[in-house]
Amino acid sequence: MRRIAALIAVLLAAGVTGRAVMAQLLSGVPRVGVLAPLSREQTPKSVDDFLTGMRTLGWVDGANVSIEVRFANGDPALLSANAAAFVAEKVDVIVAFSGASAQAARRATATIPIVMDTGGDPIRSGLIASLSHPGGNVTGLTLMQGEIAAKSLQMLKEVAPRVGKIGVLAGIDTPDVQLMTQLRPAAASLGVSLLPVGVGAAEDLPRRFDEMTAAGADGYFVSAQVRTDPMRDAIAELALRLHLPGVAQQRRYADAGVLLSYGASLSAGHQREAYFVDRILKGAKPADLPVEQPTTFELVINLKTATALGLTIPPLILVRADELIE
Repeated sequence: MRRIAALIAVLLAAGVTGRAVMAQLLSGVPRVGVLAPLSREQTPKSVDDFLTGMRTLGWVDGANVSIEVRFANGDPALLSANAAAFVAEKVDVIVAFSGASAQAARRATATIPIVMDTGGDPIRSGLIASLSHPGGNVTGLTLMQGEIAAKSLQMLKEVAPRVGKIGVLAGIDTPDVQLMTQLRPAAASLGVSLLPVGVGAAEDLPRRFDEMTAAGADGYFVSAQVRTDPMRDAIAELALRLHLPGVAQQRRYADAGVLLSYGASLSAGHQREAYFVDRILKGAKPADLPVEQPTTFELVINLKTATALGLTIPPLILVRADELIE
C-alpha cells in the first residue's frame, strides 16, 4: 500500500490528472468502454446496474478492471465520436447501451468485441448473422421491442377503449420501418389505425402534436429512441394537455407522465450485459455467444395521469402492474 501511495504522490506531483493516475495504476488490466446514448441524468440507473452486474461476477472498477463510460447526451455525432475514441484507445470490450450505440460501435470496429443491448432487430440491422450464431464481433441482448410493442397497443386499448387512431412517435432521423410493420397487424386486430409521426427537435413537438390531433389521433405510442428519450417529459406534458392517453416501451416514460409503459426490464438487461463482458474477458469470442432475449418484463402505470385523463384502470390490468405511480 505504501508503494502505491508513493507512486500516486509522484504522478500527481508531476501534474498527471487523476484519471491518468488511475490509468497508470491499472495498466495491464482489462479495459471496458461503455457507450451511453443519453446523459448521465437521463439514464441514472443504467451505469449502476451494469457495474452491479460486473461486481456480482467479481469485476470491480478500479481494482481488476477499468470501466469508462462516455455519454452522448442524445447527439448521434457525439455517439459515433465516442465509439471511435474507444477504438483508438484499444479497449478490450465495448458495451453499447442502445441499438444506436451498437451501430456506432460496429461502424467503428469489426474486431473489438461489442456487447449490445438493443431494442431493434439485430439481424435485420446487420449487427449479427443470427441469434444463436452471431458470427462477427457483436453479441449481447435484444429487447424485442418490436414484438412487445404489439402487446403495448393492446394494453393501451384496454385502458382507453375509445382510442381509434394512434399516433406513433419516432425520431424523424431514425425511422423505424420495422416497428411500423410489426404494429400494423396488432392495430388491425384491435380495430385501430396508425399515424406515423416524425419527431425532430423538442421545439417542434407542439406543432407535431397539433398535426397529429388534427389528423384524428386520439392516443399515441412513443418509440424509445435516442431522439425521443430526451423529450419524454415534454411529450407527456403535451399529451396530457391535449387529453391523449399514451403508451411507451420503457418505464422512464411512465415516470415522466406517459399513461403506461410495457417492455423488457432495462435494469435486468444492463446487469445481464456483464455476463457477456465476463465471458469475453475470460477468452470467449462474441461470434460464439448466442444473443439472448429478455425474460423479465415490466408494466408500469401512472395513476396520476390516468386520473387526469378521467380513465379507470381495469382491475385485471392493475393486478398485472409491476408498479403503480401515485
